[in-house]
Parts: sequence; C-alpha cells; structure tokens
Amino acid sequence: MNFFSFGTFFFFIVAVIIFLQLRSVLGKRTGNERPPFDPYTTRQDDTAALSQQKDNVVSLPQRQTIENQAKDFTTIDAMAPEGSELNNGLRNIRAQDAGFDPKEFLNGAKMAYEMIVLSFADGDRKTLKNLLSKDVYEGFDAAIKERETRGEKVNSTFVGINQAKIIAADMKGKDAQVTVRIVSEMISATQDKQGNIIDGDLETVAEIRDVWTFARNTANRDPNWKLVATEAED
Repeated sequence: MNFFSFGTFFFFIVAVIIFLQLRSVLGKRTGNERPPFDPYTTRQDDTAALSQQKDNVVSLPQRQTIENQAKDFTTIDAMAPEGSELNNGLRNIRAQDAGFDPKEFLNGAKMAYEMIVLSFADGDRKTLKNLLSKDVYEGFDAAIKERETRGEKVNSTFVGINQAKIIAADMKGKDAQVTVRIVSEMISATQDKQGNIIDGDLETVAEIRDVWTFARNTANRDPNWKLVATEAED
C-alpha cells in the first residue's frame, strides 16, 4: 500500500514537470491567437475583404477624363462652324463645364420653353419660380397680377416647336449664357370676366417667334439653367 502511494505520487510529479515544460515551449492561450492557417480559405477571405473594401469606395471621375471631355468639341463643331463666334462661345462654356453639350442643352431649352409658356398662361407661379431668374420672374409675376386684377383668363394650347436654334453663347464671368431662337405654334386667347375674347383666337393656330437667353453659374453645383432674358422677334 505504501509502495502504491509512492508510485502514484512519483508519476504525478513527472506529469507536472512535463506540463510545465510544454507550457514554456508552447506558451499559454490569451484569446488573441491567430486562427489556424487554411490554404483553401485564406485566399477567399482575402478576396472577400478586398471586395468589401471596393464596395465602400466611391469612384470619382479621373481628372484626365474630365480634361478630355473639356477638349472634345465634336458636338460643338457639328452645331457651329469652327472658328465662328458661336463656336468659340460654346467652346468657352465647355472649358468651364466639361459636361456641357449644346445638343442636350437645346433639347432641355425646348422643354423649358413649353413649360414656361403654359405656366405663364395658367398663372403657375411655383413652376415659373424654378425656371426663371429673379428679374424675369418678377416681370412675369407682375403681368399675371394685372391679368388677375382685371379678372382675365388665358386659354392656351401648345401645338409644338417648329424650330429651335442656338444663336449666341459665351461666358459672362462664371455664368454661362446661351441664347436660343424658338419658333413655335400655339392656340391662345384671352377672355374677360364675361368670357368674351379680347385677344387671340380659340381656333386659330398662331406662329410665335421668341429669342430667349438661359444662364447657369458654372461654379455652382446646381446643373439647372434659368431663363434670364426674353425678347419677341417680329
């Protein structure tokens, strides 16, 4: 019995010594150990991490791309002869606004023209305020007030635009200005309080010729153009 107790104690001492030696060689776990290396998952994990990093990055246009756009005058030369005053003016705008395209601008100007004409007839000040400069809006607003004071009403039907052409363009400081000649057709008549027609005709299509100038501050992030001047062409 005594021999067994001594033997058990002896092996216990040996086990403790081996444990301490292994601990000194391998170290103890702290909770910050790296996970075991797995050659089949490491590359996938790295790829996933890289993909996640890319997803969190917002790509910005390269400076060279913007500069190339600013120097591309293909659409400008197609609209106005190279070397002409109009061509030079359009190029000056492109130099300040690489995204400016005269063809796209003209399409937008035609849509704005129809909206402004009909909004003025309807007395829609909210729409006009978003499309007109402060000075032009005040003129339109005054005309609407006079019409309202007299109890007059305008009935207008927009038939369409026969012609729209850019006739002038240039930079005025930071403001890009483009003047457009627009020939349109409308049916329009003004009626008094009693419903009598005092101007125009409800059945006759009339041709209208306007020269409108639109402007935009190229230093402003707002991409919208506003009407800054109007002129009726005889």
